[in-house]
Amino acid sequence: MSSQSEAPVLRATKLVREFYGFRAVNNLDIEIMEGHIHALIGPNGAGKTTVFNLLTKTIPPTSGNIFLRGRDITRMPAADVARQGLVRSFQISAIFPSLTVLENVVVALQRPAGLATQLWRSRRALNPLYGRAEELIDSVGLSAWATRQAGELPYGRKRALEIATTLALSPDVLLLDEPMAGMGREDIDDMVELIRKVAKGKTVVMVEHNLGVVSRLCDRVTVLARGETLAEGTYADVSADPRVREAYMGNGHA
Repeated sequence: MSSQSEAPVLRATKLVREFYGFRAVNNLDIEIMEGHIHALIGPNGAGKTTVFNLLTKTIPPTSGNIFLRGRDITRMPAADVARQGLVRSFQISAIFPSLTVLENVVVALQRPAGLATQLWRSRRALNPLYGRAEELIDSVGLSAWATRQAGELPYGRKRALEIATTLALSPDVLLLDEPMAGMGREDIDDMVELIRKVAKGKTVVMVEHNLGVVSRLCDRVTVLARGETLAEGTYADVSADPRVREAYMGNGHA
């Protein structure tokens, strides 16, 4: 698990989100501690995706506040929040199927290098980015695939490439939306190890349906039901909570 501290890096207070009169998130308080891998789980319809979208600034709250390292980011645009180090994987990262794995990561690196709108630049001008791109590709186990077109990658490798392009933005808080979705057992095992590796020195928040993965990876778990916190603690704590057992047995796994 990740290197931990007792300081919250991401915090929300009295978070509310309504959709046409329906309250999907109801006065939610949540703290994500620095260096933790923190999972959001819950039965279907519990509000996990809405909470995740609120924390990642995909949608604004109806009321309440969100703080990143003590700074109120409630009304801050998602792009500005990303520059503060909070980055959502599989949304900001874009994979171009006709480009190679290496070229995809170089494109991702152009934004923090101030070259995001300068795609016309020559290879020589972009050379300084290639060394870092190769490091990122190696960090996610894709060195052997560097010259392959991204569209040719197996599904699990594409997800690894998405993480590499996200890491290009140098996040210190990484938010993963169902990183195991659509994966077979072998790919899941590889992704678990990859997340464990990239989480070193970072904080990770993830929505994940696979409770086996949550039990293996996460320091802390928040269980949601009807847009509110049903239980919170270690996986052992929440899995033993009779309210959690009832919620899952009544509605199926999240």
